[in-house]
Amino acid sequence: MSVRELVVLGTASQVPTRHRNHNGYLLRWDGEGILFDPGEGTQRQMLRAGVAAHDLNRICVTHFHGDHSLGLAGVIQRINLDQVPHEVTVHYPLSGERFFDRLRYATAYRETVALTQVPVSADGVLDARPSYTLDARRLSHPVESYGYRLTEPDGRRMLPDRLAAHGLKGPDVGRLLREGSVGGVTLDDVSEIRRGQRFAFVMDTRLCDGVHALAEGADMLVIESTFLDEDERLAVDHGHLTAGQAAGVAVEAGVRHLVLTHFSQRYTDPDEFERQARAAGFAGELTVAHDLLRVPLPKRR
Repeated sequence: MSVRELVVLGTASQVPTRHRNHNGYLLRWDGEGILFDPGEGTQRQMLRAGVAAHDLNRICVTHFHGDHSLGLAGVIQRINLDQVPHEVTVHYPLSGERFFDRLRYATAYRETVALTQVPVSADGVLDARPSYTLDARRLSHPVESYGYRLTEPDGRRMLPDRLAAHGLKGPDVGRLLREGSVGGVTLDDVSEIRRGQRFAFVMDTRLCDGVHALAEGADMLVIESTFLDEDERLAVDHGHLTAGQAAGVAVEAGVRHLVLTHFSQRYTDPDEFERQARAAGFAGELTVAHDLLRVPLPKRR
């Protein structure tokens, strides 16, 4: 059975705390595992969460600040130590390639797996597979940063009552799907569009066009909310979002499940992030992330 869920490995901004590890997020999408922003300590958090190196098919780094990338060295070495048998693709801003190379070869180890490096230098599609298209959008941060989005292709949902009304069953249904019509009956006559799921990952950024483009229509939006609303000036100065701003993006974009994360160590009450997000008008599913949490993607509408 296909599994689509977010495994939260770490939720701290800038520095780890007693209760929050540096960033790290694994998206399980059917048979693939996509690791986002592995900060320091990610390899150990993977162990605690029951995530193996063999689960990783792709790594997406938004930018090269340490809390989003220092774990690359350990994760890459673990991939090689465990001799992961499949291709592992890594995306990161092209402008930070020197940082990626330093992290990849931070110490001596035996390289057994050939990573496929596909750096990001502009908005657009990074990969298109049968189960999803992955694209990136530029964000607004003091260093070059990109957010990522997975979009599942739309499918078809067959309507049994309409099939029966047209006398279609068994092999005729398969033929209809392949050819588009059978005996004058078209797909539109007996089915409806099943909208593909959409997942968006937005880390360190001010409000910008990229944030809104990534969030648009997302079934799940994982987004930083480093600051509370009373510290909006700090957020703007340092290239971050507040809880209210993140929720406002979600409201405007029609997000179904909002996951807030990347919290400054200055705050001690996680519930305040939820209160401010609700005050901003977000009425959908809302999760204030904590380490080792698992969050399933919403069921299709």
